[in-house]
Formats: sequence, structure tokens, C-alpha cells
Amino acid sequence: IGKRLAHKLGMLFVDADAEIETAANCSIEEIFDRFGEQAFRDGERKVIARLLEDTPRIVATGGGAFVNPETRKNVQENGISVWLKADLDVLLQRVSRRGNRPLLKTGNKRQILECLIAERYPSYAKADLTVETGDASPDRTVLTVLGALADHAGSPPAGSPPAGSPPAGSDAACPVQAVLLYPSDPADAPPPPPASGLRAHDNHNDSIEHP
Repeated sequence: IGKRLAHKLGMLFVDADAEIETAANCSIEEIFDRFGEQAFRDGERKVIARLLEDTPRIVATGGGAFVNPETRKNVQENGISVWLKADLDVLLQRVSRRGNRPLLKTGNKRQILECLIAERYPSYAKADLTVETGDASPDRTVLTVLGALADHAGSPPAGSPPAGSPPAGSDAACPVQAVLLYPSDPADAPPPPPASGLRAHDNHNDSIEHP
């Protein structure tokens, strides 16, 4: 969804999880195994803070990022948060196609997702925008997000449909960072891209530190 939305808006797309893997020089699963979840969350918070300071772009976050109060405050002050909401059955279908989510490897996926929904959805509900994705196609979801962003900006493009409808083209404006909150990976999302095309940074302030 994020890549398609960025293409429609003429913006850069960045996957926060991929940036975390670049900073740590290992996969998210390896971070969990070697350093623990807290080390991952610390790195996640630093990476997202850095991304929000950069050129306006579409940032896709992992499922737990917006739960962190500091990250949530940072997003609220520097971006537009969009919760791509889905119900339990849809989420279960999505995660069943992927085996790289550390928190879902420790037991019954449905039960774990139920617990994560109860824990995280109150935080997600604080997002600027909520888009019900259901089982809609990625392209349809992107159009719905574009419409929500245009309505949020208060200045829908000339000739756009009535409020609440997705715009017919790629003219929706997004003047600041747009942060997509994923409860889980979208069904069509590929594995994180190689790090070679990502912006380099010198200070390594967002690196994953050994406990």
C-alpha cells in the first residue's frame, strides 16, 4: 500500500522496518533473537524520529511502533498518521502467508493477534485517519487513503469527488509526512528491500545497541 500511495503522490516511500535492519545490520528476527524486543523498540523509536525529520515521504511502520508514547507524539507533531485497519480474520490471513514476524512465532497466531489487537488498537485509534481496509484490493485501498488525506487537508483537488470519496487521480495533496500504521504486513507486501538504495547516515544514533 505504502509504495503505491507514494507513487500516486510523487513522494518517496520508506519502510521503517527496513531502515531498522539497515541500522542494525541484521534482520528484525535476528534483532529479537540476539538483543530482545526492547532493543528493537528502542531502535524503532530512533529510526522513526529520524525519518520524520527528513524530506516529506510515506513512512510505513511496524505494528508496535505507534503504541510507544514518544513515537506517537512525534508522529502527531510531524506527520499525518493513517491507520490501515483490518479485522482479526483478515489479519490472520495476511500473517499466515509470512513467517518472519517474531511475536507470532511463540504460539497460536489467532490468540496472539487477539491479544495484540486488545493491546494496540486503543493506540491506533489515536491516529489522524482510520481507513477500513477489509479485503479490498491494494489499489482500492490506496484510492481510499488518497481520499481521506485530501479530506484531512481540507482542500480537495479541483474536480474531485464529494468528501469521503477517493480522488480519481494522483492529485491529492500531502504537505507533510504521511505515516501508515500497519497492524500486520499487507497481504501483497514483499520482503523488506535491500539496504543499498536507502539514504546513508553518519552518526548511527539510531543503531541497535547491545544490551
